[in-house]
Amino acid sequence: MAVRIFITGGTFDKEYNEITGQLFFKDTHMHDLLEMGRSKVPVEIRTLMMIDSLEMTNEDRELIVRQCLSCEEEQIVITHGTDTMTETAFLLAEKVKGKTIVLTGAMIPIKFGSSDGLFNLGSALAFAQSLPAGVYVAMNGRWFYGNNVRKNKQTGLFEEIN
Repeated sequence: MAVRIFITGGTFDKEYNEITGQLFFKDTHMHDLLEMGRSKVPVEIRTLMMIDSLEMTNEDRELIVRQCLSCEEEQIVITHGTDTMTETAFLLAEKVKGKTIVLTGAMIPIKFGSSDGLFNLGSALAFAQSLPAGVYVAMNGRWFYGNNVRKNKQTGLFEEIN
């Protein structure tokens, strides 16, 4: 069975306006990333939203939960902004059982060329296929339990809470 990929936006999919210097959303870069990474993993991709995670509402998070519960795939990767990724992971860990869900993101937009996003996506796909049912966050080659992780605002790295 394919791995389901849900797109929610975040730095992963941001574009850069060279004139104004602003970041914005246009389309997901997921297809390009999978091609660039030469991935042979069968996937089903669905864009749920294209927003910065700081703008994500409780209703947006509930939509993510509903989509995870209703999709037939048992292995799910969610691209998400890193600022509130752990809030979504906590909610998913509470509400979705029996599926392997891996949230991942990027600290640098893919369009900048030297992003961590491609590596994080590859790691998330591998973790989704190899970890047991549960909710996880995958960043920088590591995985964390979705209900035991935080983003360290000083270092910009994810770490275990305990």
